Amino acid sequence: MESAAAAAAARAFPPFFAESARSSSQSRIPSRPKLSRSPLLSSLSRKIGLRAPPTAVAMSGAAAAAADENPSSKEAKLWGGRFEESVTETVERFTESISFDKELYRQDIRGSKAHASMLAKQGLMDDSDRDKILEGLSEIERLIENGEFKWRADREDVHMNIEAALTDMIGEPAKKLHTARSRNDQVQTDFRLWCRDAIDRIIPYIAHLQVALVTLALKNEGLIVPGYTHMQRAQPVLLQHHLLAYVEQLERDIGRLVDCRARLNFCPLGACALAGTGLPIDRFMTADKLGFSAPMRNSIDAVSDRDFVMEFLSANSIIAVHLSRLGEEWVLWASEEFGFITPSDSVSTGSSIMPQKKNPDPMELVRGKSARVIGDLVTLLTL
Repeated sequence: MESAAAAAAARAFPPFFAESARSSSQSRIPSRPKLSRSPLLSSLSRKIGLRAPPTAVAMSGAAAAAADENPSSKEAKLWGGRFEESVTETVERFTESISFDKELYRQDIRGSKAHASMLAKQGLMDDSDRDKILEGLSEIERLIENGEFKWRADREDVHMNIEAALTDMIGEPAKKLHTARSRNDQVQTDFRLWCRDAIDRIIPYIAHLQVALVTLALKNEGLIVPGYTHMQRAQPVLLQHHLLAYVEQLERDIGRLVDCRARLNFCPLGACALAGTGLPIDRFMTADKLGFSAPMRNSIDAVSDRDFVMEFLSANSIIAVHLSRLGEEWVLWASEEFGFITPSDSVSTGSSIMPQKKNPDPMELVRGKSARVIGDLVTLLTL
């Protein structure tokens, strides 16, 4: 039976099974064929113009010499005390996060300033070193905001970019900044600060939309429109009543963000990698300087959980659903069949082939962009 199966496989895939068919009596598992013997692989290689792997496993002497000039070489390798080889450029490109986490720079600098001030107050850093660190961080923030800061992918992320730039700027004092701090509690602190700042930016936008809806309702006092169920006319309702339904939904959206902010507003600094530090730090000082309600009570919880991000994205996903619903309804109302509203020319687009059309593109895009927020939540939940 096994010989018959091997023969059938050999007929179907001769390049792969030729060698194994000859030795089928010696082994149940066909030996692995050489890929170079595969016509399929050869054909694909010719099609894409592949001559050699993009990155060789071993570097030639010339390549190794060139790597010595590269900032990602052994001398500059981050956290690379035990490594003998430099990271390849392919791995650097795949693992870098600076292209998106540089958005955390304000929060990272704010957290580092608070940490440096605490270290000096506790006698873990000289006041002169603290002052140099604070001045250096302020200068880095200025450079970033003016577009003059050079982000480097070989420095992995926003945290190391800022820390390395500070070291280049002020020297030895910068190396004391990471005393009694790990990337674990640092990243968590930055992320909590970012979510808190984002909530503080989002709530006023929702409030402005509420004001706009109330204003629209007041302008149309007494106007009656059909109320629909199952997309069939059901009962007459005041347009005011209909619009104010969205105001109520948005009010609950604000409430969810406020609740989320209160729950995430605790400081992870001091938890370090996992179980705190034996150094005499003052966690209450850093929490207070950063505007947190208090330090987090459990160091493992502080660095290991991201439920505050899930809650933040959940609240935003509900907001997105409400905005999508409003957008879809107004697209429908703007159609010739309904004709309830006529969008202004200033918020409409035309057609490339049908000149009579007036498209409510902004409201359509509200729906489309809302879907991305919901998708981000699902992505986070499945990570």
